[in-house]
Amino acid sequence: MESRLSATDLKTTPLHALHLELGGRMVPFAGYSMPVQFPAGLIAEHRQTREAAGLFDVSHMGQLRLEGPDAAAAFETLVPVDVIGLGVDKQRYGLLLTDEGTIVDDLMMVNRGDHLFVIVNGACKDGDLALIQQRIGSRCKVVPMFDRGLLALQGPKAVDAVKRLVPGVEQLVFMTGGAFTWEGSDLYITRSGYTGEDGFEISVAADRAEAFARALLDQPEVKPIGLGARNSLRLEAGLCLYGNDIDTTTTPVEAALNWAMQKVRRTGGARAGGFPGADKVLAQLDGTQPVARKRVGLIALERVPVREHTELQDADGRKVGEVTSGLLGPTIDKPVAMAYVDVAHAAPGTRLNAIVRGKAVPMEIAPMPFVPQRYHRG
Repeated sequence: MESRLSATDLKTTPLHALHLELGGRMVPFAGYSMPVQFPAGLIAEHRQTREAAGLFDVSHMGQLRLEGPDAAAAFETLVPVDVIGLGVDKQRYGLLLTDEGTIVDDLMMVNRGDHLFVIVNGACKDGDLALIQQRIGSRCKVVPMFDRGLLALQGPKAVDAVKRLVPGVEQLVFMTGGAFTWEGSDLYITRSGYTGEDGFEISVAADRAEAFARALLDQPEVKPIGLGARNSLRLEAGLCLYGNDIDTTTTPVEAALNWAMQKVRRTGGARAGGFPGADKVLAQLDGTQPVARKRVGLIALERVPVREHTELQDADGRKVGEVTSGLLGPTIDKPVAMAYVDVAHAAPGTRLNAIVRGKAVPMEIAPMPFVPQRYHRG
């Protein structure tokens, strides 16, 4: 549906004018006009992020505050995640679930001390806001901050660029955050991102986002990066894209996201369960309700990119799964993919055939990430 929106129907981020100035090729994405690439092109932008630092505009994503003394306990009723035990300025990945235990959205949350700071996906943010307000709006104040800018600076040299502008930010470690200022503007910065590289996500007032982005782009390590390289980077890092690899047809266990559900929410004790779809999710976790399919990684054994919705077959020509994301990985220099396959065919090393334009392309199930993650854990 998004591709049929006219340019006048699309929303813009605070960096829209800067994207045009930099030669960004704009496309509809999550209801916004967003740059899919800049003149250097996807491969150069991908390598720039792996080797130095790339600046991404992720302002289309939804930023929320959950305020009040009951906010953490209230939010814990919506996600299979330890929210109450999250330390101040600590960040955690989470999942909003349906009553059937399938995934409404994936998100990031930070305990800011006096409130929870939550970042949800752009295409889901209005629905997420409505769901959160409906379910827990009586227990905490739900404040959308959809007009704020959000920048992601990713890559091994990201820290060098940011610390010149915001001294002290280098002391953060992966999945922690802090409040900072830049030229009188309040920033909230987390050491996180969605590329598999070290990096930072920076929440900034809309009217200061362009100035801060320009200051980052003035650093010698930094170049602008579009949606195309953002997708290839996250796929090489084995990270799910909502709407492709996870959605309301997939459960966390099918999606191999067991690690995102902490023990305190899974086994025994007063805080186990109590989230939407808990009976189904917990039964899948302990094996009393076996899952029929699993999310896996695949590497093609021929140099043929395998795209989403491609059918996967076993050696006898039976359909055993479907690709959800796929492309030629620029760093690994091989076609890589994610897919859901029957559990019987999900073991690493299993050979399957992807049917690309009627031709069988041999693929092998491989562990993810395809490229080693390089988060700064201190």
